[in-house]
Amino acid sequence: MIRIKHILILSFLPLCIACHNLLDEPAENKSFAEDTDFTMTENIKLPAIGAYASLYKMGWETYPLVAVRGDDINAGGLGDQQDYAETDNFRYNKDYWMYNSLWEGYYNIIFKTYTAEDQIVKYQEAGADNALAQRYIADAYVVRAFLLLQLSRVWGDIFVPEDYDPSHLLTAPLSTKDEVMTYISELMDKAAAALPDAHPKERTDIAGGATKHTALAIKAIANLELKNYQAVADATSQIIKSGKFELEPDFYELFKIKGKLNRENLFELQYSDFGKAAGDYTGFLYDFFGPQGWTPKVEGIGGGWGFYEPSLKYIKFMLDRGETVRLETGVLFTDRGIAEIKKDAKYANLPSFVSNTTRSGDVINDYNRALFACGKFYLPSDQITPGRTTWAINKNFQCIRYAEVLLMYAEALTQGASGSAGSADDAVNLVRVRAGMSPLSGVTNQQVMDEKFAEIAMEWGVRYFDMLRLENYSELSYDGRTFSPDLKYLPYPQAQVDQLPALREKQ
Repeated sequence: MIRIKHILILSFLPLCIACHNLLDEPAENKSFAEDTDFTMTENIKLPAIGAYASLYKMGWETYPLVAVRGDDINAGGLGDQQDYAETDNFRYNKDYWMYNSLWEGYYNIIFKTYTAEDQIVKYQEAGADNALAQRYIADAYVVRAFLLLQLSRVWGDIFVPEDYDPSHLLTAPLSTKDEVMTYISELMDKAAAALPDAHPKERTDIAGGATKHTALAIKAIANLELKNYQAVADATSQIIKSGKFELEPDFYELFKIKGKLNRENLFELQYSDFGKAAGDYTGFLYDFFGPQGWTPKVEGIGGGWGFYEPSLKYIKFMLDRGETVRLETGVLFTDRGIAEIKKDAKYANLPSFVSNTTRSGDVINDYNRALFACGKFYLPSDQITPGRTTWAINKNFQCIRYAEVLLMYAEALTQGASGSAGSADDAVNLVRVRAGMSPLSGVTNQQVMDEKFAEIAMEWGVRYFDMLRLENYSELSYDGRTFSPDLKYLPYPQAQVDQLPALREKQ
């Protein structure tokens, strides 16, 4: 047997998103398995690592498209991505390259999770420990479920692939959104049974990999979409009662270096510059989120592209609540943006932290594309490894936080579910007290959703999908935008409609 020297060549292969036809993938996915010596059972975790690596290498353009349509975030104007801005305004172009890139990019990774699963089974058949095999298959399940969740939230009815060969999509039917969410919920039951009962940072085999609680959190989100609030309460109760997670006391630092593998995180994409001034690094292209102009305290570090702007509606909502650290953390202010806020006489006198100079001493300069930048994708210049000059390099990308789990639990209880991890007041007040807000008593569903808006804004489109689920469509018609229920999903990318019969039938 020929033994491959670099066993992760396929699994770590960068995704050439929007540069190839997804139906060309099967040969690539199959060749790796044919060249691997599966009797080397000590390598059984490598396919799972490869699945995570594929997720970590997701295209920079995919997340903004998932997240941009809520009333918490604006696309930023005056750019070269007009159809991205149009999407934020609910005017959709099925030919826009980002739509196809999100579809192909996420499905590409999903197919790789099936390849990983197939490889792990081969190690198992060659004598690897069964429990380990099930654990690493569960890792692949988690990656797959997380991406299917995003795809179905964006498009509604989608394909749920059966294996690593995309050609079966030529004859496959679409699954309804409810069917997708049910599939995710059931898949996460399987994953939770096989993954460690631990915090992700406690995994010694794959540091930061998924655990039982990651799977339960994804299950809870899927059941939110189904409005199965008892299932949400049951899943989140298990996470809360596990005692494995806690809120990071300093909300500001949660989104900085201190936030990497933090006790608050249930799932995150991990990146590193290995503490070196130059050379290899793994990272997400955070430039998309950063301001075009800034004067960093540590000179020489570049800015961003300015395409991800906290909305004025969100900022005023936070000011009205008397928010401090969450507003200071979430929004990078420019002088031009501050002047825009003050045009409303109600906000003529702003708190001192509303400044174009961050707590860390970096100055956010005026730039044409936006009035504000998102502070959740900001790394202070004095936290960037000396010698590195890229915006937010070495920052991890948080996907699911314990604060969201607590608020899902509270929402489920205010929707009539029963819980075994305390009251809705208990859960909400943990989040509020961390933010310096006074406790609530007899919390209502509206108060929970307001808390979620304040806490989870600008993260994974959560606010937009919450408003869709609750049919609170009026919140999405703001600042000149007009939303209606027929606009909740993006149109399928024309490049996919052209080759997949089920999409053509759906049009």
